[in-house]
Amino acid sequence: QVRLVESGGGLVQPGGSLRLSCTASGFTCSNDEMRYFRQTLGKEREWVASIRGTTGSTNYADSVQGRFTIARDNVKKTIYLQMDSLTLADTAVYYCNWPARTVWGQGTQVTVSS
Repeated sequence: QVRLVESGGGLVQPGGSLRLSCTASGFTCSNDEMRYFRQTLGKEREWVASIRGTTGSTNYADSVQGRFTIARDNVKKTIYLQMDSLTLADTAVYYCNWPARTVWGQGTQVTVSS
């Protein structure tokens, strides 16, 4: 009953943009921190961005600072990851995460390739 459904991944050229979405089902998460992670085959899952549920303040990994923006819409129970100026190093499966409930999205593939 508790799940996060992700969408928005795809193939994009270097320098391009994508917007990922993560929608909660079966619960509300307006008061909790939400996060995005990414993972490449053979590597550990890497934290990318987080957003507070109360203040809306955000934090980003150094690798995406200035290029990615995380936001939330509590009415739609959705968080977004706007990804700009994408590089080949951003290629990964991206997962949204609700730490307080230990819930993960199913992942969405982002491939940056010329």
